[in-house]
Amino acid sequence: MDFQRVGILSDEVSARFDEALDWIAGNGLRHTEVRVVDGVNIATLADDQVRRVRDRVESRGLFVSGISSPVFKCALDPSRPVASGDRFGQQEESVAAHFDKLARVIEIAKLLGTRRIRIFSFWREIEPANHRAEIIAQLRRAADIAAKHDVLLLLENEPSCNGGFAAEVSDLVRGVNSPSLRALWDPGNEVYGGREAFPAGYEHVKDVLAHVHLKDAYHRKDGSARCVPMGSGDLALLAQLRALKADGYDGLFTIETHFIPAGCPQKTGSQLSLDALRTIWKEI
Repeated sequence: MDFQRVGILSDEVSARFDEALDWIAGNGLRHTEVRVVDGVNIATLADDQVRRVRDRVESRGLFVSGISSPVFKCALDPSRPVASGDRFGQQEESVAAHFDKLARVIEIAKLLGTRRIRIFSFWREIEPANHRAEIIAQLRRAADIAAKHDVLLLLENEPSCNGGFAAEVSDLVRGVNSPSLRALWDPGNEVYGGREAFPAGYEHVKDVLAHVHLKDAYHRKDGSARCVPMGSGDLALLAQLRALKADGYDGLFTIETHFIPAGCPQKTGSQLSLDALRTIWKEI
């Protein structure tokens, strides 16, 4: 597989957008996903700010591969107890507010020249399966909106959400049954959540995925998890990449390390992961 398909989330490199872009271009990558730009979530930027983001990206010979939005990181029903997770600078809001956010993110995607928008499946219920029909109905509504605007929604497996793991995400994508909603497969999230990513998780998502995030993690003896440079955790990364190649996956990959060595800047963790991935990639 061509390593030119590999990019990185800019704020995994540095909170300073220009510094991140210089690092990305300097390491020979071609694309970046955007989530937080200079400390501000991309979903909140005005049109002129978004155009400036695109100019800053393209001036370095890069392109924006997608928006890592916070859409549907919210409770389906605030009266029910749910889990929660990182909102990347966004406040807790209603489902209705998140549909407004989706509309705005679609506008931003067009300004940035991308069709890919990462979304989630609402904060995790105590028994997600009991709310399957409600979750699917909301995601189908989102997919219908996406279809009208020719954008692609990517539903990520995120342990704090109802589609927390591969089996759940694939079930939701199949339940919505729209070409405008596909899975974003993050095998590192599966590992972090205590599940086997490959081959078990991958078997569920391989026929419905359209994008891949890359990170690695391992579990300590006490059961807690931490992210580590790629290839040094519990993810069978080489086997996973070989399977993607064998199965004809032709999409993009985005590094999302979540790993910062103690006492070091973010880009040190990104560099360690990128260097490790380059080595592993040669064995695919």
